[in-house]
Amino acid sequence: MHEETSFKEPDKTLAAVCGLYCEACSLFIATKEDPARLTALAKRFQLPEEEMRCTGCRSEKRGPYCKTCEMFVCAAERGIDFCGDCDEYPCDTLKAFQEERPHRAELWEDLERIRDVGYAQWMTEKRTHYACPQCATLNSAYDLKCRKCGAEPSCAFTAKHREAVEEALKRAR
Repeated sequence: MHEETSFKEPDKTLAAVCGLYCEACSLFIATKEDPARLTALAKRFQLPEEEMRCTGCRSEKRGPYCKTCEMFVCAAERGIDFCGDCDEYPCDTLKAFQEERPHRAELWEDLERIRDVGYAQWMTEKRTHYACPQCATLNSAYDLKCRKCGAEPSCAFTAKHREAVEEALKRAR
């Protein structure tokens, strides 16, 4: 008798149409496991905590920015899963979005990777990319130190884009 191993497909609600990886989002982390972070973010944006909660791009409960995302609406209207599947990729809307914040620095590579290997494999790779090399905790692009064990850098993304992340954090204060 041989034992079957079951492969659990990653949850597509956590793969944003624009190519962002939702599990590495500060709002997602705050919603799922860090109430103090959620409170701080709600205060910073002067919104009720309930409005700040987000459980992924393709979920029913999206945060304030994702709730009004043009790319989400556009992808739905075009019947595509990811912006990289569009005939007009990369459009001006996506280009402007990518340039606004450092956590979007890898969108082009991510959308290409999704096209090449599929979202499930890409999500597996992103989980490793945002995991602490010491304790495997998932961190956001803005966690310079691991939020669990304090290791620096918190993940491969932060190691690669530290300067841009630090600059964005200074501007946000």
